[in-house]
Amino acid sequence: MAQSSPLPRPGAADAGGAQVKSAVRTVELLEYFAGRPGMHSLAEVQEAVGYPKSSLYMLLRTLVELGWVETESTGTRYGIGVRALLVGTSYIDGDEVVAAAKATLDRLADDTTETIHLARLDGADVIYLATRQSQHYLRPFTRVGRRLPAHSTSLGKALLATYTDEEVRKLLPARLEPLTEHSHTDVEALIEDLHAIRERGYSVDAEENTVGLRCFGIAIPYRNPARDAVSCSVPVARLTPGREQMIRDALFDARDRLTLATRHL
Repeated sequence: MAQSSPLPRPGAADAGGAQVKSAVRTVELLEYFAGRPGMHSLAEVQEAVGYPKSSLYMLLRTLVELGWVETESTGTRYGIGVRALLVGTSYIDGDEVVAAAKATLDRLADDTTETIHLARLDGADVIYLATRQSQHYLRPFTRVGRRLPAHSTSLGKALLATYTDEEVRKLLPARLEPLTEHSHTDVEALIEDLHAIRERGYSVDAEENTVGLRCFGIAIPYRNPARDAVSCSVPVARLTPGREQMIRDALFDARDRLTLATRHL
């Protein structure tokens, strides 16, 4: 979905000269396409980014030639190119936390038989770095590289709970966009939730991201505030009190293992 207002731009970069400005625009275009799957017309892209149409067209053509942007047979619609996939894959392949967490994620998936995620906080969002799919037929699907609002996921709330209340207020807008009817929409209500998370040591996404799905998250404390977290997602229909306790215990065990695995980072 194209947004109606121009994308935010770092002001310091614009002051640096034409080459820096061009680089900023290139990155903003790639982020635009990365966040909006499918193909988009020049008019859609121009409305979202706010660049002059002629310079936008030339930049798009350059990115098409380099493989970072793709276009269909008419040459009038544009989407993210295969080069972006190669760069994204290299990030995952070279990440030390992803490598250190592999054995623990495998064990957690085997112990719970549910879907397991590893994600990283990026601004007000979380980005998924690794996934282990559920062994059950009914399974939620989240792809590696997906970005979701931190306030509506167990992963994000586990990470936000490692920040102070004031830091959370600065990081998030006062009005939070809901993904379901259960999502937080007020940052102060979210902060109350974060207080409870700090006390019990884990977070709960009570159908705040996907209706019918309950998720439990826990931060990996190799940094403070934490940067990465792991979660377990379970369909509500399959969640009993006993199973919930088992999942919480498995997450605490995984946190201890990940703390040891990442102690050198």
